[in-house]
This record gives sequence, C-alpha cells and structure tokens, in this order.
Amino acid sequence: QVQLVESGGGLVQPGGTLRLTCAASGVDISRDAMGWHRQVPGKERQWVASVFGSDSTRFYGDSVKGRFTLSRDNAKNTMYLQMSGLKPEDTGVYYCKAVLRGTEYWGQGTQVTVSS
Repeated sequence: QVQLVESGGGLVQPGGTLRLTCAASGVDISRDAMGWHRQVPGKERQWVASVFGSDSTRFYGDSVKGRFTLSRDNAKNTMYLQMSGLKPEDTGVYYCKAVLRGTEYWGQGTQVTVSS
C-alpha cells in the first residue's frame, strides 16, 4: 500500500523560503518516479518538479527553475522540495506524486501561501 504524506506548507512573505517534505511508504523513492505538483482553485494541477528512478537528474517547470530544488533522502524514504525566492504566484496546494508500475499515487497535499 502506497502512502505519501506531505508537510511543511504555510504562510510566507514574498522572497521567503519553505521546505516541503513528502514521507513515502510502499514505494522506493530511490528507484521509482517521484514528483511535485501544485494546484490553485479553478485551475488544473501543474507539474513542478520530478526525478526518475536511480537517475539523479532532476527536472523542473520553467516557472520554478532556479528557485526550487528537489532532493531525496533515500535512508528515510523521504523527498523534499526546497523553495526559495517565493512569489505570490507560487501559492497553491502542493502534492507529492509517485508512479509505481504505471499507477499514479498522490498525497493529500500541503497548502503554501505566499503573501505580504
């Protein structure tokens, strides 16, 4: 059974930083495809960043490239999203995603609000 639990969201001022955490079980984050997405009400879920299996290459959406960093702690089976230089348009619910044998799994999400 795959479980993904996000945490670390909150209210932050523009230009601030946050680190999101995705604690995973039932999936091996060092081997399986993992990623972060975000969504605001009334809009489709937007891809933010991904890492694929044992390949250490990370991929980022254009809107977050250079500001967000995806990392993994394989020993803890936990994935992170370090966010810096936050902008109001980064506001949304951030979801952790895993793909295991072609099936997508999602966490419950964590709210990030960027506002002064």
